[in-house]
Amino acid sequence: MNRIDHEFVTSYDYYLRSVRNCANNSTVKYIKNFKKIVLICLANVWMEKNPFLLYKVRLKKVVREFLNMDERPRIADHDFKFNRLSQAGDIFLFCCFTGLAYADVIKLKKTEIITDDKAEKWISTYREKTKTQVKVPLLKMALDILEIYKHHPLCSGYERVLPVLSNQKTNNYLKEIATACNIDKELTFHIARHTFATTVALANGVSIESVSKMLGHTDIKTTQHYAKILDLKLSQDMALLKGKLAGI
Repeated sequence: MNRIDHEFVTSYDYYLRSVRNCANNSTVKYIKNFKKIVLICLANVWMEKNPFLLYKVRLKKVVREFLNMDERPRIADHDFKFNRLSQAGDIFLFCCFTGLAYADVIKLKKTEIITDDKAEKWISTYREKTKTQVKVPLLKMALDILEIYKHHPLCSGYERVLPVLSNQKTNNYLKEIATACNIDKELTFHIARHTFATTVALANGVSIESVSKMLGHTDIKTTQHYAKILDLKLSQDMALLKGKLAGI
């Protein structure tokens, strides 16, 4: 372990960026994981010096893509020639209206669709990534999609709510969907989650605290990132200013 020094760390950084062709944030993630092991070694006095003492690296801010008010309906209204595209598009839209990630929707069970005392249906599940509980009210658009696949061979008689394909296949189909619907974005499944947070929830007046709970975020700062993308606070403040100036 004492062979791991500052030069080793910087060489590992260079190896990740060049040989492994990792982007900055992926490199930082791997380095952080490695650092955790080193800190355990230091705590147990298996190493004499901290090789990370003079090593500094930062995450770069990533602009998260999402579908705007015009792009989302294009998928919903499009008549796809192939069932595989219709299926992938429907499940993508379901997550646009629920905020579920791929890992959460693929394991979603019928028992996790509950009805409250007002006869409203909800999703009540746990996020695969953080193990935090998530409760999301089902909007009509999401309920309509559930109805479509209620008797699907992969759902009927099974616990599954939707016939979710593999992540790789789904993302490949989403690229075809983007082309068919004239969406000039690299469409991936995770964009559905971003879309729910931005143009479905926050842009329609849902509080950031409620959005954070529905997304299962453990830190509201993660949710605040979506509000920054939309410049919601800026828009609200300027609307308030315009109202005041109009009354002068």
